[in-house]
Amino acid sequence: MKLGVDDTVEDYYAILGVKPNTSIQSIKKAFRKRVKEQHPDVQKDNGSQSATRVLIQAYKTLSDPKQRAEYDRTHHFKRRADFQFEYREFLKSQRDDMESQAKLIFYDLLHDRPADARELYEELERERGFVLEENLDREDFMDCAYLLSEIYEQEGRYAQACDLLRRIAVLEFQKPYFKHFFYEVERRLQWIVGFKMDSSVDPSFHLDCIAKLCTLDFPKKFTAQLLKKTAEIYLRQDNLPYARYYLEKALELDRRLSGASKLSDALQRREGSLSFTN
Repeated sequence: MKLGVDDTVEDYYAILGVKPNTSIQSIKKAFRKRVKEQHPDVQKDNGSQSATRVLIQAYKTLSDPKQRAEYDRTHHFKRRADFQFEYREFLKSQRDDMESQAKLIFYDLLHDRPADARELYEELERERGFVLEENLDREDFMDCAYLLSEIYEQEGRYAQACDLLRRIAVLEFQKPYFKHFFYEVERRLQWIVGFKMDSSVDPSFHLDCIAKLCTLDFPKKFTAQLLKKTAEIYLRQDNLPYARYYLEKALELDRRLSGASKLSDALQRREGSLSFTN
C-alpha cells in the first residue's frame, strides 16, 4: 500500500512514541508497551479498539523495512523534511565517529539510499578497518547486515552477501532475534553457497565459506547440504578422496539427502575411470 503526502495519515512514530531514527527492536518494544496501555481492561472508553487498530497499523508499517521506507519517503519525512535533512547531515558531519557512520549506513538503507549505504560501508572497511557489528547495537547490526546482504546479492557479489549472512547467523545462534524469520537467512545462504558461488568465486574461497558455515549450529539437513556441496567442489577438482569423505559425512547427517545418489554415481564413475586408466 503506497501512502500519499496526506495530513490525514497518522504519524506512526508519534503513535508508538519513538523517534524517526529508532531501531526496529525499539519499535517492537514500544508496540508491546502501547498495546498493554490500550488494552480494554485498561482503557474503558469506546475508542480503545479504534486506537488499537491504528497502533497495529503503525507497528506493521514501521517494523517492515520496505513499508517503513515507503512511509518515510511519501509521508513522514516529506512532511518533516527539516528533520530528515538535519539528522542525516549531522551523521555525515561526524566523520571520525564510527558509531555515527554506522548509524548513517543503517539510516540510508532504511530510507531508500542503498548505493550510498554500500559505498560508505566499503569506504570505512577499506580505509578505517571498520567493523559494523562493533558500532551498532546487536539487533540493529543484524537488521542492517541483512539489508546490506540483499544489496550485494542483487549486485551478484555473493561472497560479500554470504559473509554478512554468516555474521548474522553467529549472533542468532548465541541469542535468537530473527527467530522464525531466520529461515529466510538459511534459505538465502543455501541459494548463494549452493548455486550462485559456483561461477563467481575461486573454489578455495568457496570451500572456506562453507567450512565457516559448518562450524555453526545449523540444522543437520542444512549442514548436510553444505557438506554435499563441498564434495561436489572436490569432485570437480578431481580430488576424489576428499569428495568421497565429505559425501559420506553429509549422508551421516541426512541419509535421504537430495542429490546425494546422483553425486555418488558421478563419483563412482570418476573413480572407476581413474582405476581403468591406472
